[in-house]
Amino acid sequence: MSDLPQYLESVAKTIDRMIDRHFVDKAGELNKASAHLLAAGGKRLRPAVVMLAADAVKPGSSDELLPAALALEVTHTFTLIHDDIMDDDNLRRGVPTVHVKWDMPTGILAGDVLYARAFEHICTVNAKDDAKVRAISLLAKACADICEGQHMDMSFEHRNDVDQYEYMEMVKKKTGVLYAAAAGIGAVLAGGTAVQVKALYQFGLNTGIAFQIQDDLIDLLTPSEKSGKDQASDLREGKQTLIMIKAREKGLDLSKYRRDLSPADITAAIKELTDAGVIDDVKKIAFDLVTDSNKHLSLLPASNERQLLMDIGEYFVTRSY
Repeated sequence: MSDLPQYLESVAKTIDRMIDRHFVDKAGELNKASAHLLAAGGKRLRPAVVMLAADAVKPGSSDELLPAALALEVTHTFTLIHDDIMDDDNLRRGVPTVHVKWDMPTGILAGDVLYARAFEHICTVNAKDDAKVRAISLLAKACADICEGQHMDMSFEHRNDVDQYEYMEMVKKKTGVLYAAAAGIGAVLAGGTAVQVKALYQFGLNTGIAFQIQDDLIDLLTPSEKSGKDQASDLREGKQTLIMIKAREKGLDLSKYRRDLSPADITAAIKELTDAGVIDDVKKIAFDLVTDSNKHLSLLPASNERQLLMDIGEYFVTRSY
């Protein structure tokens, strides 16, 4: 049996303690708003990728890189706050979204604060200066790509002809690049070779794309009480996910679901998509990405950390929330 659940639990506890120390209980409403989603929990997957990548390159090095692991979680949370504003979502991690609990201007500023503090934390890592500069560059590029990916995602809402290639490019930027940065930053700060950094970066990119595809499936398939999100929000909003694209290829018209949906409506949509083979097609694409990503890890020496990275890729496409 994989050690992954115990490993992820350990990382989450470590990152939670750092969040409590650096973000929670600070005075001022903006600080409270910035800490809101960070303190609401989360699986802390991106920090885990940072630490595993580092230890896969140099065993035991992750303890020195915890500020970088925290920086990836903080960056991720900044994107969630802004994402929720743009999507007008009310629920995230089982709590009200930041702009709903406070207001939209505070939500924007809270995200901006986290964006800045992510770079502040990565600067405090105990590593060579040139490695830190490269790590900061990787994170900065990822943030710019995320913005491009989010803009592409928004532009897709006004179209009904988005194809799979365009979707994959959008997801690569919106989600894949932050996992790629997590793996690449861990490798860089641990002193990895150019070959090792490239292999881990590509692993993170592929598994990150698969992660987002699975997220789209979770949005549809998992009830709100389990996912902590609004179920079927993508379907209701007509978002051009891979599910929507594959449905259109099979001649299904999902426009009838662009309205407030009852639980019965969602069940009917899931049945229609399952019967047409859409769900299975989408799952296969995600699994193939993970299989390909594991090939990149073969360039690393065999280790428990390398195996855990493979396990985390599989977890990305089998989780239900």
